[in-house]
Amino acid sequence: MQDPNEDTEWNDILRKKGILPPKEVPKDDEEEELALQQQSVVKTYEDMTLEELDENEDEFDEEDEAAIEMYRQKRLAEWKASQMKSVFKEVMEISGQDYIKEVNKAGEGIWVVLHLYKQGIPLCSLINQHLSTLARKFPQTKFLKSISTTCIPNYPDHNLPTIFVYFEGDMKAQFIGPLVFGGMNLKVEELEWRLSESGAVKTDLEENPRKQIEDKLMSSIRCSLPTQKDSDSEDEDY
Repeated sequence: MQDPNEDTEWNDILRKKGILPPKEVPKDDEEEELALQQQSVVKTYEDMTLEELDENEDEFDEEDEAAIEMYRQKRLAEWKASQMKSVFKEVMEISGQDYIKEVNKAGEGIWVVLHLYKQGIPLCSLINQHLSTLARKFPQTKFLKSISTTCIPNYPDHNLPTIFVYFEGDMKAQFIGPLVFGGMNLKVEELEWRLSESGAVKTDLEENPRKQIEDKLMSSIRCSLPTQKDSDSEDEDY
């Protein structure tokens, strides 16, 4: 009589058809297979990001919690280490040839602020000064500047200044032309607020500085307008 546990091609076919029961696995082999499965599960933890670990937390057994927490801490430590390495602190000049490396391949979790400018345009010079200040304040954000036509051939001057904001290589915001920036009255705090709205920096400002300026302007206009009583008095004089 043929041994159903024998490793033959015919027995494998019969097992697939359900004619023979599954092959009995020796205890030692069972333990080895279990160990391999556990290693496979651990490998899935290692391959997951912090977000994926959080998303799949409910799918893991209680026995897995210790392993999950261990890898979460490991991932967190790696992320903190990468953040510590990614300290820029200054505005770097780039050319079109540097664009892919410095923008598209900036790295995981890196925000990039790119200023297209031209020498001789006062507002461009002002923005470069503001960006230097912001680069020191927000060292985790990569601040770049590039002469417009060296980065984008034939880029029109009337679009300057231009600021592009990227996250992990994808464009998240763009500010094009002098009117967007409010002209030479642009304050560094206003630019900081604009960039914070796009996500590029985490500002400690509680509200838009431009709103404060507009409120003061409206207040001064109201103060300079004649009141109804003053108008009535003037009418009586005639």
